[in-house]
Amino acid sequence: MQMLMPEPQIFVERTLALIKPDVIDKEEEIEDCILRSGFLILQKRKLQLSPEQCSNFYADQYGKVFFPNLTAYMSSGPLVAMVLARHCAVSYWKELLGPSNSIRAKRTQPHSLRAIYGTDDLRNALHGSLSISTAEREIRFMFPEVILEPIPAGQRARDYLNLYVKPTLLAGLTALCKEKPADPMTWLADWLIENNPNKPRLQHHITEEEHQ
Repeated sequence: MQMLMPEPQIFVERTLALIKPDVIDKEEEIEDCILRSGFLILQKRKLQLSPEQCSNFYADQYGKVFFPNLTAYMSSGPLVAMVLARHCAVSYWKELLGPSNSIRAKRTQPHSLRAIYGTDDLRNALHGSLSISTAEREIRFMFPEVILEPIPAGQRARDYLNLYVKPTLLAGLTALCKEKPADPMTWLADWLIENNPNKPRLQHHITEEEHQ
């Protein structure tokens, strides 16, 4: 069994994507490209930020020469915010975006999204988080109602799978082999629901009156 089961790993990662005001009409095209690139869109909303909200979102850019133009641009119309998920989501989304300067993107990575949809160094069409920690902060900013649970990785993920997932799954697969149902996928799904170790157990105590 050890030979058949690969080392358990969890690779899910989240990042924030923004479709900026000047390319909001390309929303469907961009979303299609996102999905074809292996991302899941976990959350999505359309909103318009005030200049003050933009200043808070880009607080790490405060004091730079382009900051007033940036906040004016980002508050000039509605935008689409999305939470994307996949293996190495932050780095893959940055790679798909291309350089932040769209002129440079057109020259060096002509197939990137910013090369296709961007205009210049300011109007670069799309936003992506720079790191995992930045992504968590930005997701909370755009989706304050969402509860972000930390995703286990490395040894924590292996410990979780070994303790909570593998024993139940192994028992289910063993029962499946013994039962040999006509529809094994449905049978296993029903078995896992019925034997979920986290399922609340209701105990019915028979009173003496009920027994009589």
